[in-house]
Amino acid sequence: MLEYNASRPDIILKEYGRNVQKLANHLATIEDREKRTRYAYTLIELMRQLNPAVRENNETTQKLWDDLFIMTNFTLDVEAPFPPPEVDVLTRKPKRVPYHTEPVRYRHYGKNLEKLIEQAGELEDEEEKRNAIIYLGKLMKTFYATWNRENIDDEIIIRDMKKMSRGKLVISVEEVKEKNLFEVSQPKNRSNNNNNNKGRRNNRRKR
Repeated sequence: MLEYNASRPDIILKEYGRNVQKLANHLATIEDREKRTRYAYTLIELMRQLNPAVRENNETTQKLWDDLFIMTNFTLDVEAPFPPPEVDVLTRKPKRVPYHTEPVRYRHYGKNLEKLIEQAGELEDEEEKRNAIIYLGKLMKTFYATWNRENIDDEIIIRDMKKMSRGKLVISVEEVKEKNLFEVSQPKNRSNNNNNNKGRRNNRRKR
């Protein structure tokens, strides 16, 4: 006699398929608890093989056992390595993820750069702090250029860094401009390199 899915009971966890659900249901009919436990471990290994993405670690093994308890409507009585999950695990609403509402004072630099400046301001070694100022100055110049077409003056970078660090990161404008400390190296033009390489090849052929 043919059996149609419409007449079959719903699968609780569809990722494992109907056959695994039938095996899970069969566990409840085994009267001997030791034998039932043995069969449950065998079914767990089968579930693991049906999910190759599942890695062998404690967390994923517990998930398999949780799924087995769920498929048996939390009535499975076996000697499991993990306690059964709570009954409301399927209907429990996820916790709200808190959103950061801290204002970003300089949006073109971003919140992460503000954090870097804050950490750099706590440095005690003067040489480390100076290197951090130079690095952050180049970074700020790059970020600014991403959002603005016009070139930014080093004096603005120095001023913004001083404000964002609450006066802890300071460097003279004259030194920065004289030594080009905030100069951002531009990547070489690949098309020019390709043209140069083609010219060299042509010269070699002529020879």
